[in-house]
Amino acid sequence: MPSLPLKNSITEHDFGADNSLYALIGGRPCLERVHKALYNKIFTHPTFRAFFKNTDQAHQENQQTDFMAMALGGPSHYCGRLPDGAHMHMFVTEEIFELRHQILAETLKECLVPAELRDRWLSVDYQFKGKIVKKTFDDCTKRYNSDTILFAPDTV
Repeated sequence: MPSLPLKNSITEHDFGADNSLYALIGGRPCLERVHKALYNKIFTHPTFRAFFKNTDQAHQENQQTDFMAMALGGPSHYCGRLPDGAHMHMFVTEEIFELRHQILAETLKECLVPAELRDRWLSVDYQFKGKIVKKTFDDCTKRYNSDTILFAPDTV
């Protein structure tokens, strides 16, 4: 049985390849810095407040850092829900997704992530749009019976 080249192996993914986007941005310290700054903005923004009303900001930052570490080719320690499951009870419109994406772009620039690496990060982030955005309120589904559908004040 032929062995897989290291480039495609789980071992490389788990530890972050030298050429992975995760490694190029500076690893977890960069992710933590960006997510702290991002969620400082998101948690106080009127459009996003309702989505995070009962969410601990530090927990959200850690979850996003673990998820994006994995998505950018770094360690795979994320054990939360994937984007479709994590956002199924949220009425995230295309406009809301684009606003968050714009805030992320501004935050990456403020955190001094080089332009080429910002573009690559934003490209990875944008790949999750189809799993998060809903066309109508009826596209949302409760995760649990006790869930409420979350939405921004001016979207319904």
